[in-house]
Amino acid sequence: MAARGKVLIVDDDESMRIGCAQTLEASGFTVALAASGEEALQTASRESFDVALLDLRMPGLPGLDVLRLLKQESPNMAVIVITGYATIESAVEAIQRGAYNYLPKPFTPEALTALVRKAAAAGRRTIEEACVQQELERQMLSNELIGRSEAMRNVLRLIRKAAPTDSTVLITGETGSGKEVVARAIHRLSRRSAKAFVTVDCGTLVETLFETELFGHVKGAFSGAVEATTGKIELADGGTLFLDEMANIGIQMQARLLRMVQEREISKVGGTQKRKVDVRILSATNRDLPKAVREGSFREDLYYRLNVIQIVVPPLRDRLEDIPALVAHYVGKLAAQRRGPTPSVSEEAMRFLKRHEWPGNVRELINALEYAVVTSEGDTIGLEDLPYSAQAPSGEGLLEASPVEDGHLARIEQSEIRRVLEQFGGNRTRAAEFLGINRKTLREKIRKYELGR
Repeated sequence: MAARGKVLIVDDDESMRIGCAQTLEASGFTVALAASGEEALQTASRESFDVALLDLRMPGLPGLDVLRLLKQESPNMAVIVITGYATIESAVEAIQRGAYNYLPKPFTPEALTALVRKAAAAGRRTIEEACVQQELERQMLSNELIGRSEAMRNVLRLIRKAAPTDSTVLITGETGSGKEVVARAIHRLSRRSAKAFVTVDCGTLVETLFETELFGHVKGAFSGAVEATTGKIELADGGTLFLDEMANIGIQMQARLLRMVQEREISKVGGTQKRKVDVRILSATNRDLPKAVREGSFREDLYYRLNVIQIVVPPLRDRLEDIPALVAHYVGKLAAQRRGPTPSVSEEAMRFLKRHEWPGNVRELINALEYAVVTSEGDTIGLEDLPYSAQAPSGEGLLEASPVEDGHLARIEQSEIRRVLEQFGGNRTRAAEFLGINRKTLREKIRKYELGR
């Protein structure tokens, strides 16, 4: 007979231990015995069990304490509490502390065997579900946060630790490094994953509109408020509120946000009625917040409220070993979006991608790959298919070349910048983001090529 599972029997009554052991062994279970709570804990630390039968009334360590410690040692072990002093109160308390079920003495061999079988099956399901969940988490994180560098492993470790909690998380890193991706991963691995993930882009909102964006307003709160609105905080109730580029929030709004974080209640602009909210707050910034605190542009008390757990997303230049994995993922994704075959990347092009410093980080890399996937001809992306920005080692200029080559590449660069500026109606911020360079670099190139006239 194949073993049905391992059972630990914990009872100070020797006849009870032996009787339960004989019954369960006859049904195919492997059994270990312990005469006290202390002995049971020692045994459980050495071996794994599917089920434990635990007498609540024993000398020494109280039975409920043994239950708690057994569950700490083996969370997936199903514990059946047995006692001759059956009361509703003790049954409820035992189940609240993690017991699978309750079996009052005296009980028949058939009742014991049936309950242990159910408990063992439930324990196996719990383990299987945990393994499936871990695999889903692994796949989700590997699809969203790509790379095996030490820097990315540290980020993934912090995400896994922070996600199950309700602690506020401050995500810091350069523009384009993937801060929102980290925030979404935390939400998807949290107990709030079935609820809303609401993003507030603090960097684009006009300060005068920020309050109503966050808190909503009542009808007639100000000129033009013809009807009541629901704020982003209320929309995120039960879920997660992500404050992107939150260092741009003004001092006055910081004070109101602080009150919300502390009291977990809001009132709409122009209203007096307060409403409790249950939101988890994640925030992100590319600025030096401690410096902003010292300069007085950011409240110290709000900073510490938002910075319970900090996750620093590394710039791409600090994890260049992740480039091949990132390239493979995004080239495949971009090709699928265009419903075409996935091109390969030549060794020469990959060498360039791996040596570029990527001032625009992952966002710049994605832009460069999208350009290459769209414009390349054939089944291989070569160096000539990459945009000019990806062919610069630091995003600040082109690779060194002969005068003829330099003039040719400069003309390509000038033409590309002019085209992108026209595409975005002269909006330099959007043009710089599309090109994968910062605004300062774009401004210098506009001046160099006299494109601002």
